[in-house]
Amino acid sequence: METVNKKILLVEDDPNFGIVLKDYLGMNNFDVVLAKNGMEGFEKFKKDIYDVCILDVMMPYKDGYTLAREIREKNENVPIVFLTAKTMKEDVLKGYKAGADDYLNKPFDSEVLLMKLKAILQRKSSNTMADSKKFEFTIGDFKLNSKLRFLKFKEEEAVKLSPKENDLLRLLALHEN
Repeated sequence: METVNKKILLVEDDPNFGIVLKDYLGMNNFDVVLAKNGMEGFEKFKKDIYDVCILDVMMPYKDGYTLAREIREKNENVPIVFLTAKTMKEDVLKGYKAGADDYLNKPFDSEVLLMKLKAILQRKSSNTMADSKKFEFTIGDFKLNSKLRFLKFKEEEAVKLSPKENDLLRLLALHEN
């Protein structure tokens, strides 16, 4: 799988570990943005689009669980991976309840992290491909059939859309919110 240009938000308060992991992921064709705490991480998340978020749990100002919940409120589809020293069952469960797609304990094998990231991105890509085959949408009281280019409001007669109108509405329907 090609991972060039896949953007990762890495939120890690240990500066040495954060830089080493950022460099490792960068050597493996990921574009990594490093934040040193939960508050900075959320600010960076709001300003850009990321393919994956990797979060530490124990951080100053805002912990990883809180950050994950805030990220989920903004984007329910972006994959979140916790990378943390908190290994108790309760911590792992709390991570998944906060919205994690995966949870890795430190110390970890960097190759395992890389394979997990590739698998998560592959799954995300497959879901996007499935969405691209969808052609019937409900948008409020409107029904769009993008295959036939018809837009219908409630029980009124359907209106034929121009190709550009159809493409634009379909694009907006595929990327709600």
